[in-house]
Amino acid sequence: MALTKEKKASLIKEFKVSENDNGSSEVQIAILTERIANLTKHLVENKKDNSSKMGLTKMVNNRKTLLAYLKRTNPKAYEETIKKLNIRK
Repeated sequence: MALTKEKKASLIKEFKVSENDNGSSEVQIAILTERIANLTKHLVENKKDNSSKMGLTKMVNNRKTLLAYLKRTNPKAYEETIKKLNIRK
């Protein structure tokens, strides 16, 4: 299932840094996390969908890169983001 406009808008509203923000690292990580969760549900039902597996791998790697950047540039925001999204230990 694709990410709806309403869900994406609520993620942006929750994770935005400033008033006009819709592309900061925190927002991108939140949107990617939601897309990863949706695609994981799809792959549980469709195990042989190899193109979706490849897309999932790319999204996970992109999120990993964004998390590394956020940790390097703003450790406090990194901690808050992973706590809100519950994606790390």
